[in-house]
Amino acid sequence: MAEPLRVLVVDDEPLARQRVLDLLTAEPDVEVVGTAGTGRQAVAALAGGAQTAGAQTAGAVDVVFLDVQMPGLSGLEVAREVGPEAMPATVFVTAYDQHALAAFDVAAVDYLLKPFDDDRFRQALGRAREAVRLREVDALRGRLAVLLGAEPGAAPPERPAYLERIAVEGRGQVRLVPVADVDYVVSDGPYAEVHAGGEVHVIRETMRALEEQLDPALFFRVHRSTIVQVDRVEALLTAPGGDYAVRLRDGTRLGLSRSRRDAFARRLGVGGAG
Repeated sequence: MAEPLRVLVVDDEPLARQRVLDLLTAEPDVEVVGTAGTGRQAVAALAGGAQTAGAQTAGAVDVVFLDVQMPGLSGLEVAREVGPEAMPATVFVTAYDQHALAAFDVAAVDYLLKPFDDDRFRQALGRAREAVRLREVDALRGRLAVLLGAEPGAAPPERPAYLERIAVEGRGQVRLVPVADVDYVVSDGPYAEVHAGGEVHVIRETMRALEEQLDPALFFRVHRSTIVQVDRVEALLTAPGGDYAVRLRDGTRLGLSRSRRDAFARRLGVGGAG
């Protein structure tokens, strides 16, 4: 039998903390190893297992649900004190969207924006479970280190390996889509549509985070909302109004930013815009 997913819950609001605990209780492969009601208690729990009132843990933590806004130490300050290299897979929880987006954009497995429903919680837990199973936590730690700011004189974090598969959820299961099958990706707010082999998969991911995780030798961001696999491109197009586009081998047309046109043309070996 696989080892249970060991989870720590951190939130200064007792009702919010209990809500997460209740949802975790319904998951057969999850073991809640601790709770914390303050940032300071969370640091103690993550740093080696505290057995104090309000902060109780028993050993290593695989996933932490971490409230962003807490008195004393915020969730990001907790991560800074513990150290990015020691943080488990992190799901940030917040009532403030700007904090959630800033954290999720570069550092978290996912985020939960209060109030969240049961399905959204299960989606976040599923992403955390996959990150742990696929051993992607090291890449997240590197991105967390960037968010928190490197110490003066410290070596930059090692470049994480690029994604080989993208986990997509649907109908109660998680599918792993090989990156080699991806034709292009377009953003839709906090979500991204992954187009692969005629299928469309919706994931909760930002374009910035995806761009950092996809091999630049294979992919190019042709627009702020579009990433394409370079070998899928058949032609560069110029519209009468001076707008640019790319045409893929399957006939799909995607917008190409003016600011990215020359760089992409050079990448294809066809010269600049002139």
